[in-house]
Amino acid sequence: VQLQASGGGLVQAGGSLRLSCAASGSIFTINTMAWYRQAPGKGRDLVAAITSGITNYADSVKGRFTISRDDAKHTVDLQMNSLKPEDTAVYYCKADVMFYNGRDIGSGSYWGLGTLVTVSS
Repeated sequence: VQLQASGGGLVQAGGSLRLSCAASGSIFTINTMAWYRQAPGKGRDLVAAITSGITNYADSVKGRFTISRDDAKHTVDLQMNSLKPEDTAVYYCKADVMFYNGRDIGSGSYWGLGTLVTVSS
């Protein structure tokens, strides 16, 4: 299973970006899909997660970010509006996946490579 994230970049404060992440491989189903971020010198924190249509957001992004997923395509998106300089970070997608391993069903958590979001003031 692999996750590929895209959509990062440089944006001015108040602007918008949309991150996308696609999972590929012998996927049976995906439970939780989420976005995390890691600012310079800090730990990796949960930004938003979605499980069976139920969403969960960090307080710092509520009302500004929206997470969505397409189960048929195994993708998860993060629409980020009203961006602030403090949103600057490397953003990572994560998926809790059940997959075919040739004999039966396995499970695991997978991370995509990060995508950098830089918000200028």
